[in-house]
Amino acid sequence: MLDLRSRLPADQRRLLKLFGRLGESDRATLMAFAEFLAGRKDVAPSQLSDRRAVPDPIPRPAEESVVAAIKRLSQSYFMLDREAMLSETSALMAAHVMQGRPAADVIEELEELFASHYRGRQPGPRD
Repeated sequence: MLDLRSRLPADQRRLLKLFGRLGESDRATLMAFAEFLAGRKDVAPSQLSDRRAVPDPIPRPAEESVVAAIKRLSQSYFMLDREAMLSETSALMAAHVMQGRPAADVIEELEELFASHYRGRQPGPRD
């Protein structure tokens, strides 16, 4: 029987091998980060460069996971460079998954993080 993994590029085989070594919570964290990074491709470069773009807020549901909140906020603040926010977003996700911080608290911080990044990119008097 042919192993389908042998047909994959080396980086994908390496990722699968690493994924296999992770526990359940670390796998969930890795998946959340991957979805966050993959979501960056959904935004047109012209949207990212338009400093005047206004967020399109999606209401926060009563019950929401941290991963769903990241997706919601990424869609609401489509104009932000998610790569610039990766470290902070990752730290908050890790605090939830690995340290057990309540989802509601982490989501509050994520909302403030996205809003502060948006405020920080607003055009100044010369723009």
